[in-house]
This record gives sequence, C-alpha cells and structure tokens, in this order.
Amino acid sequence: MIDIDTRVIAATNRDLEQAMARGEFREDLYYRLNVVEIRIPPLRERTEEIPLLAAHFLAKFNAQYGRTKQLSPETMARLMEHAWSGNVRELENAIRRMVVLTDGEQAFEALAARGRHEHAATSRPAALITESLREIARRGAREAERKALEEVLERVHWNRAEASRILKVSYKTLLNKIAECALAPPSRRPF
Repeated sequence: MIDIDTRVIAATNRDLEQAMARGEFREDLYYRLNVVEIRIPPLRERTEEIPLLAAHFLAKFNAQYGRTKQLSPETMARLMEHAWSGNVRELENAIRRMVVLTDGEQAFEALAARGRHEHAATSRPAALITESLREIARRGAREAERKALEEVLERVHWNRAEASRILKVSYKTLLNKIAECALAPPSRRPF
C-alpha cells in the first residue's frame, strides 16, 4: 500500500447547499469537499478589478500575437458596465478578440449595445432558437477562426510561413485551415 497526501480543489458556480436540498448533489460528497470554502464573488460584483484584469490580458495577448493594441476610454467604460455572466473567462475572451480582430473593439461595442437593447426589450417574445448551444458555439468559433486567419494572412501579405509562425501552428495545419475556410490570396480571388 502506498500512502498519498493529496488536496482536492474544486470550484462551482452553483449553490451546492440548495442543490443538496433539492437532491441534485450528494450530501456525503459535499462534506468531503467542503473543508475550506473560499467564496469569490462574480466579476460583475468586483468591477474595480476589471481595469487591472483587462490590462493584464491586453499585455498578454499583445505579446502573444505581436500586436500593440490599446483600449479606448469608451471601451474601458463598456467593459466596466458589462454584466460578465461568464466572469473572468468571458473578459479574457473579449480582450483576446479585441487584440486578434481588427474590428475587435467595435465587435465588443456591438455586443454590449445588443446586451443593453435585450435588457430594455424584455417584454418582447424571444425568437425561437432551432440550433443547439454547441452548434452555435462551433459556428461562432469557425467564423472567428476564419476572420483571424484572414487578418493575419493579409497582414503578412500571404506569407504562409510567417502566418504559421504568428499563429503558432504548423505550416501543414495552416494550409489545411486556409483550404477549410476557402481563403485565397487577393490575386487569385474570383471576381
């Protein structure tokens, strides 16, 4: 027999005490995990941390993608106003999009404006969604990947070796992605 000293760190965004009361979470597991509880409020309740986190992610992604993007005061104000239902990960992804995409700030502004309009129009019936969340996420990821790939290729004047280095993928992977996205250099595009 081998003795092992381990610690388990678990995180959730659910109220496990309520889940136990409803019979949705095992009580014995709760008491095994709940030795030391650290409650971290959602990002929307810690708005004073948003500028520091945004600056951290901005520096990280500028370095990673070879950019010098800066956030306008208006964008920072929108970041502070946003609800951040996805917490820090949502903020991180928003900053990454702002760095990677040429119109990243405008895309976030549109998202923030759409969120404000949706909250104002809660009395209107929601449109019927026929796609699953997974399909929506996949489509969004494909569109974002295509746009980022196209922007990098344009920036390096279609030097595929340079693009593969910037995107940190193999040359072969880059060629496959170009074919997948049906991208072509400007001189080879059909009119």
